[in-house]
Amino acid sequence: MNDSDIRKILTGTRRIALVGASDNPQRPAWQVMMFLLQHGYQVIPVSPRMAGKTVAGQQGYASLDEVPGSIDMVDVFRNPEVVPAIATRAIARQIPVLWLQPGTVNPQAVNIARQAGLIVVENKCTKIEINRLEIPPLPV
Repeated sequence: MNDSDIRKILTGTRRIALVGASDNPQRPAWQVMMFLLQHGYQVIPVSPRMAGKTVAGQQGYASLDEVPGSIDMVDVFRNPEVVPAIATRAIARQIPVLWLQPGTVNPQAVNIARQAGLIVVENKCTKIEINRLEIPPLPV
């Protein structure tokens, strides 16, 4: 995936389901969520531990299936062995982009998602890519 493709994804995305969300400020998932929120994205925390909680002002949900409304991207912070199930749920929800953070890539999940027509970004951090590509905050 080239820089132009990544830029198009990040500038066209508004609503992100962050799977593997955490309320611990020491965790990368928390840090990326806060950065994305500050950058103008709507970020929905998804994790069984976040269900029913408000995290950084955002309502948390146990699973992708529980998140109301449309989602533009799934940003994954989970162990690779569970990523195929996340890809399957993203396909069922017709979420166009599956973003796999470093350490979350699962080849089976990548194949499942791509065969279903999803755009898959592998082994890249949304926060790092936004900074690297100097993508300005989203307009309000």
